[in-house]
Amino acid sequence: MITLLLAATLCVVEPADTTVILDDVTITGQKHRDYQMRSSQTTVQVSREFLNQNFAGSLMQTLEGIPGVKAMTIGSGQSKPVIRGLGFNRLAVSEDGIKHEGQQWGDDHGLEIDQFAIDRAEVIKGPAALLYGSDAIGGVLSLYTNHVPTEPFGGSVQLFGRTNNEQLGLSAKIGGRKGKFFYRANATLIDYADFRVPTDSIQYYSYWIKLKDQRLRNTAGCERDGSLMFGYAGYSFHTDVRVSDSYSKSGFFANAHGLEVRLSDIDYDHSRRDIDLPYQWVNHLKVLSHTTWRSGDLSAELNLAYQNNVREECSEPVSHGYMPTPDGSLERRFDKSTYTAGASLRYEHGSHALQGGLSSEYQHNRRDGWGFIIPDFETGSVGGYVMDRYTVRDNLILNAGLRFDYAHTHIHSYEDWYTTPVDGIPVYQQRSEEQRRHFTSLTWSAGVNYSLGKWVMKGNVGKSFRVPIPKELGADGINYHIFRYERGNTQLDPEESYQLDASVSWVNDTWEIEVEPYLNYFPNYIYLSPTAQYVEGLQLYHYTQARVLRYGLEAQATCRLTEHWQVHMQGEYLYARQKSGEKKGYTLPFSTPWSVDAGVKYLLDQQGEGFVGLNAHIVGRQDEIVPPEKPTDGYWTLNLSAGKNFHLKSNTTLSVALHADNLLNRRYYDHTSYYRLIDVPEPGRNVALKVGVEF
Repeated sequence: MITLLLAATLCVVEPADTTVILDDVTITGQKHRDYQMRSSQTTVQVSREFLNQNFAGSLMQTLEGIPGVKAMTIGSGQSKPVIRGLGFNRLAVSEDGIKHEGQQWGDDHGLEIDQFAIDRAEVIKGPAALLYGSDAIGGVLSLYTNHVPTEPFGGSVQLFGRTNNEQLGLSAKIGGRKGKFFYRANATLIDYADFRVPTDSIQYYSYWIKLKDQRLRNTAGCERDGSLMFGYAGYSFHTDVRVSDSYSKSGFFANAHGLEVRLSDIDYDHSRRDIDLPYQWVNHLKVLSHTTWRSGDLSAELNLAYQNNVREECSEPVSHGYMPTPDGSLERRFDKSTYTAGASLRYEHGSHALQGGLSSEYQHNRRDGWGFIIPDFETGSVGGYVMDRYTVRDNLILNAGLRFDYAHTHIHSYEDWYTTPVDGIPVYQQRSEEQRRHFTSLTWSAGVNYSLGKWVMKGNVGKSFRVPIPKELGADGINYHIFRYERGNTQLDPEESYQLDASVSWVNDTWEIEVEPYLNYFPNYIYLSPTAQYVEGLQLYHYTQARVLRYGLEAQATCRLTEHWQVHMQGEYLYARQKSGEKKGYTLPFSTPWSVDAGVKYLLDQQGEGFVGLNAHIVGRQDEIVPPEKPTDGYWTLNLSAGKNFHLKSNTTLSVALHADNLLNRRYYDHTSYYRLIDVPEPGRNVALKVGVEF
């Protein structure tokens, strides 16, 4: 895909320092303003200190306190990001400037990234296709693990755990620098048991299934991560090479994989820490190189990467429909390799900051196993962008840009390995047909940042796009773990979005108030539409397109009552409506309901290195559904968080972080969770504790 980008941003800078506190994300005023001048989009920068002090089990659960950002929890130990109700391939995850490419379409596994290797994060809320291309139509989560050590030797060790799934973990990091050369290494080990829910039984297909000790059997898992980086850091030239490997294995809730588990010889309740069939394992290998060079007003950047993602789903061999009992337990295997290259130039001349770049990507995916859901495929893309940021005056910056992209997708045909009688004749049914699709897109964006006194106002308007992924074009199979049969659509067009984002904030020594409205119009939104049909015992969902209007609002207010006490409230609302198609007049499936958070925090010191906070999370009833979806009742939970740093001798720091969710162990259902379809409530009381030593 090729991209061109020109940019305009209006910003105002005041010399006075104030403090902006965003639900535990604390940023100094002058630094905050300088950072916000970089873009007219709504962005939030998250420091390593915030990640350490607000550990909540997984990376996305840690970031959930940011308005508009949610964690889609999958099973016992993993979660995926959602920004303003959009996730999966509508949300780009970038690690050190490289788009993370796994099997993003999978709803039942998390990010294959070591959260303890991350030094800082940046969340871009709203479309960012100009810089990132396809998949950034809903926002970007940028992760950075390239901090350069300043001492000859240093590191950290962290121990952590969670009570609900009895998680235990250890992470260690070392690094050092000699002259201009540096190195870093990181390793993480995690093991967890079946997670607990506040119910003794669930109902699945009118069958009542009793749970032992209120645990979802076979949801235990483990994770093993490691990374190594070497680099050279000079004044005008920097280069580094990083190799990382992430492996995870987790069980699927046995009863969700079909009622035939009642006839299995496996004793699922023998141990709450073992991983029996059905289960999955995922391994993600990443090799990336990052190089920058600058001379005067000119700077250049080059990013190269290779990623290999292998995922296997294994289950007991059981016949379905006309499929005979298969040999072995390998139901599905996906082996995806991705090659990425990106280069950019930046030149500052007077009031202008010009930037342009080229990016390309090639993906190769092969499948195996006796089950089928997506075919083999190859995709390629190339894109280029150009942008200009023009500083009108100190408090006013404009930006505008253009991007052009070209993408090619080749989907292979697939036929069942067994025969199905059609009009009395046994045939090998075709599940996927050969496809070669070409896509082009021209996107644009323009924005303004303006500041006046204590007010900061931002606005951004533009067009973004997303290429339909192979699953949307060629899927045809059962996805047991989210309880549905999925069927693709070969006629899908690239998804387009016209968006308007705005932000208005007001800050003084006591108050910080911010309101962020947004609007999206999709002429051809792609989504899985639920039907009343059932295929092989599961509800049929098929991909379709419709005109969709989405708009929403995020608002927050923080008041510092004294130097130690502060109160905080934030809320978000999202409206979505289909304007065409078979479900015209309805919202979108699994739409996010409104929510409000209200909390109080006690700061142990003025430096922000210790706090205790209590938060009430309130979620409204979701009656906006797509038939045959069912409404979901509202709920509220009480949550506690605390953190403290202790500075010891010899530049050693001891940090303690505590996070407790659902203190009252309330039973509730999340409308965005697939588990609610089989009457499984969200996890009960869960306390996460992390103790770390940095030296």
